[in-house]
Amino acid sequence: MDMQKLTYLEFQEFISKKPIAILPIGAVEAHGPHLPIGTDNYLAERLSRKVAEKVDALVLPTFSYGQVWSLRNVPGSINVSNEHLTGVLTDIGKSLYKFGVRYFVIINTHVGNMTAIKEAARNLYDFYKDLKVFYFIYPGTAKITKEVRESKPMPGGYFHACEIETSYMLYLAPDYVKMDKALDDFPDLPEDFEYTPTPWDEITDTIVLGSATLATEEKGQKIIDVAVETIVKILEKTK
Repeated sequence: MDMQKLTYLEFQEFISKKPIAILPIGAVEAHGPHLPIGTDNYLAERLSRKVAEKVDALVLPTFSYGQVWSLRNVPGSINVSNEHLTGVLTDIGKSLYKFGVRYFVIINTHVGNMTAIKEAARNLYDFYKDLKVFYFIYPGTAKITKEVRESKPMPGGYFHACEIETSYMLYLAPDYVKMDKALDDFPDLPEDFEYTPTPWDEITDTIVLGSATLATEEKGQKIIDVAVETIVKILEKTK
């Protein structure tokens, strides 16, 4: 159920019967020459809808801005600090709790958001012991991703606008993918890349980490189906 299409009375009625709300959260950042700046938002929103259909949950308007420090120097990227993001997510959770939500599900598609999301979840835990906050980012997909991947993974598991993320988009939001502009790029990461802040514009001109040309809708569907199944299974065990 799409929250923003409801009246406040319809919202109140829904929550009184199903006190579960899903917040899709993505980011505004560059995703190479073949994917839109809003890639993470499209993925979060459409993944959330698939989950909501199976657990009969309310889907909040997508929170479209995230922590994109690594790409903040690339045109089109909009960076929000962890402190601000934590505060906003905490406030959203407080509002939802006030009106009866007891299961706050955050479906995130941007790795950079996780620090702030976890901090907000901990804040809400301290405020409301009867509010269950979940945060998911493609859970349970490591095995299937390894099975469908044809390209070599980047060191440290980094991926961006690559075979995997482009496959997600080909499945969930194909109208926004420009496969004729897809390319492969495996930039040499500095030895200390994982251990010190490194703006990505210093290591790549394409903003692609991996092989986008190998992406397919079928690969995306296989991985996303597992993610949805994993989330649904966890939520159904808790409710």
